[in-house]
Amino acid sequence: MNRRDDASLEARDGSPERHETPESGVRVALIVVSVLLLLEAAAMIALVIWLVIDLFSLEPSSYTTAIALLVLVAIGAIWVVTVAVGSIRQAPWSRAAAIVWQILQVSVAVGAFQGLFARPDVGWALLVPAITVIGLLLWTPVRLAYTRPEDHAAA
Repeated sequence: MNRRDDASLEARDGSPERHETPESGVRVALIVVSVLLLLEAAAMIALVIWLVIDLFSLEPSSYTTAIALLVLVAIGAIWVVTVAVGSIRQAPWSRAAAIVWQILQVSVAVGAFQGLFARPDVGWALLVPAITVIGLLLWTPVRLAYTRPEDHAAA
């Protein structure tokens, strides 16, 4: 049997074949996760800005409720920004925090599909990235990319 290494494989027309290495697939998955988390962080920041503008330009029925909602969304925005930065750095804690955020996002998406004021467009906009990020973060090579180097021997 003849064995060839990947570098010597050529297509029938003489050009070298392009092989995707597993590392490039993991790299793409890590980039997709980080980009989606950054987009979610940007959306949360935009939501905070929108709520601040609404608070000062419109008269809410309850200032207490409006301020409480603004504070909760601001805390959520800080959390998502922190998770996105941690994901870019592949901090081990960021994987679990990102999964928790995606589960919260799925629950909001499910609520957007139901009720008197259902918004399926908002539901799909929240559900698709959340499921994508959860799936990628549970993929074993991506999970291992978020572990510390000393933990690789144990895995």
